[in-house]
Amino acid sequence: MFRSVRRTELHEAGTAPPKSMSLVHKCSIAALLMLLAGNRLSAQLNVVVVRPKEIHDVLVNPGMGITTFQRFNGQAPNPPLKWSEIGPVTKLPQASSRPDFPDTSISYCRWYWNVLEPEPGKFHWEIVDLALEEARAHGQTLAIRLMPYSNHDPLPDWYQKSGARRANKPTDKDGEIWQPDFSDPVYLKYWGELVAEAGKRYDGNPYLDSVDISSVGYWGEGWSPYMPAFSYQKELIDIWLEAFRRTPLLMNFDEQQALTYGTQQGAGWRLDCLGDMRTSSTSVYFPAEMLEIYPQQVVRAGIQDVWQRKPVSLEVCYTVAGWKEKGYDLDYILEQALRWHVSSVNIKSAPIPPEWKSQFEDFQKKLGYRFILRRLEYPKVVTPGTMMPVHMWWLNAGVSPVYKYFSLAVELRSSQSAAIIRVPVDVRSWLPGDAVFDGTLYVPENLADDSYDFRVAMLDPRTGKPAIQFAIEGRREDGWYGLGSLTVKKQ
Repeated sequence: MFRSVRRTELHEAGTAPPKSMSLVHKCSIAALLMLLAGNRLSAQLNVVVVRPKEIHDVLVNPGMGITTFQRFNGQAPNPPLKWSEIGPVTKLPQASSRPDFPDTSISYCRWYWNVLEPEPGKFHWEIVDLALEEARAHGQTLAIRLMPYSNHDPLPDWYQKSGARRANKPTDKDGEIWQPDFSDPVYLKYWGELVAEAGKRYDGNPYLDSVDISSVGYWGEGWSPYMPAFSYQKELIDIWLEAFRRTPLLMNFDEQQALTYGTQQGAGWRLDCLGDMRTSSTSVYFPAEMLEIYPQQVVRAGIQDVWQRKPVSLEVCYTVAGWKEKGYDLDYILEQALRWHVSSVNIKSAPIPPEWKSQFEDFQKKLGYRFILRRLEYPKVVTPGTMMPVHMWWLNAGVSPVYKYFSLAVELRSSQSAAIIRVPVDVRSWLPGDAVFDGTLYVPENLADDSYDFRVAMLDPRTGKPAIQFAIEGRREDGWYGLGSLTVKKQ
C-alpha cells in the first residue's frame, strides 16, 4: 500500500518527490485501473442481455377485454340489433361453428329478483352456481348483477303482496309496472337479505370477477322516476359494501352523489350506455350521454383517478351494429373509452360489423393492461445458494393496471429439475408506462450443476401456473416465456 503525497506538500517541506516514488505511484495507479477494467469486462462477459421482440396480437388476459353477455365463449352471438336481459338458467349449447365474436376472459350475466327468489327466503342459487361452473369451463371468470325489476320484468309477486309501499298507482302512466318505494324499510329488508345471502355464498370466489352495486330503478341501474333521498340510496349501497368485502364491486354511474360515495368506499365504476352519441334529448331519464352527461359526470363525481386502483367497466348503448346504423362516430366512442381507462366492455354478445373489426382489434390491444418486457439482464453463470442480480425493464402499454394479484416469477429449468423464484414486485402497481426491477434473486442451494433455461411468467397465486400473456415472442405451450439460458455451477 502506497500513501499518496501531494507535490505542494513536498515543495513546502523543501524536498522534491523522488523519481522512484513517482514511478512506483504511477505503476500502482495503472495496475489498479487495469484491475478495475478487467473486473468490469469480466462482469460484462458474465451478463446475458435479452431484448424480447414485441408482438401485436390481441391478447386474452384475466379481468379485461370484451365480455360475453348472458353466455360464454364459443356460444352463438345475438343478432346484430337485439339482445336479452334474461340471464341463463340452464346450460347453453355451443355454436355449431366458431362464432364471429372475440374470445374473452369474462362472462357478464345478470338475473332478476323474481327468478332468484320466487318465494320469500327460497333462493335459486343453483342458477348462479351453474354460471360460475360454465364460466370456469369456458376459460372465463363471471361478472354479475342482481336486478330488482325492469319495465317488462316485475318485482316478485310475493314482495308486491308483502305490505311493501308502492311508489305509483295502477292508473299512472307507468301503472302497469309496480314501482317500489325505495325509502321503504321493507324494500331495504328484503332486497338486503338477497344481497347478504349472495355475499355469504360468493364473496371471494376466485371465479367471480366483479359484482355490480344495483339496488334502485329499472335493471338496478341507479336511476328512477321515484328516486329516494341520498340517505336511503346510501343504505342500499352499504348492503353491497357489507356483503362483498373481497370481490370487486362496480358502482353504477347515473346518480352523481351515489357514484361519488360508492367509489370513495372502494368500488370501481361502470356505465350502461357507452356510444350514445345523440346531441339532444327530450327525456330527463335518457339524456344525451356521450356528448353531454358522461364526461362531465366523471369530473363532478371526482372519479377521474379511480381507475388507478379499481376497474372501470362499460356497456354499450344499443349494439355496435346499432351505432353503425345510427351513423355514430366509432373513433370518438373508442377513444373516449380509453380516456376513461376502461378494462372491460360489454357489447351484448352482438357481432361487430366487418368494416369496423380492425378498429376494434386496435381498441382491444389498448384497453386494460398490456405487458411488454423490453430488456432483461441476468448472469451467464450462477452459484447455488447465492444471490443472482437481475434487471428487468417492463412497459405497460395498456390504459390500466392489472387489479388482481399475480406473482411475477423466474423459472430455472433443466432436463432434470426446475426451480421457481418469485420476483419481489407487486405488478398491480404498474400503471401505464415503464416499470423497472433492479434487484437480486436467491438461487436455490439444491440446484445441481447443469444448463438451465431462463423463463419468466406471471403466475396465478391459486394454481401457481402462468396466467397472463405478454406482448412478446417466446411463449411456450405451458405459458412460460423462454428468454435464454444460464449455467448453474458450484464453486
